[in-house]
Amino acid sequence: MGNKNKTISFRVNEDAFEALQAIAEERDISLSAVFRDYVDQLVEHDGQVEVVPEDDLEARANDDEEISFPPTVEVPKRFIREHERLELETEHLREQLDEYKGYVNDLQDRLEDEEDEVLLLDELDDEESYQLR
Repeated sequence: MGNKNKTISFRVNEDAFEALQAIAEERDISLSAVFRDYVDQLVEHDGQVEVVPEDDLEARANDDEEISFPPTVEVPKRFIREHERLELETEHLREQLDEYKGYVNDLQDRLEDEEDEVLLLDELDDEESYQLR
């Protein structure tokens, strides 16, 4: 049926609300975005997200457990190269799109200027006012 947004409503005490507002202000996002981020993480990790105060995190790190905060992920070089390739291709396609838009705008302007005249497409293609790649 689709991916419809749903609204969740619940109550928190005033101290927790103020703390959440501070988090949102620190990240420069809305309070709703804080909750969406948390819910996304919770769903992505199948409910295996644990909120741990920084003091507890440091204590756990001293217990010889390998914990880093924030968590890091190693990305393969092929992924980075593919991402860079796609960015270059996107930039190239945007440039082409801008050229085509300019060409279309030029044709529309000429059409408006020469309303009563008959324009032949062959003649437009022969003119080199816009050279498309």
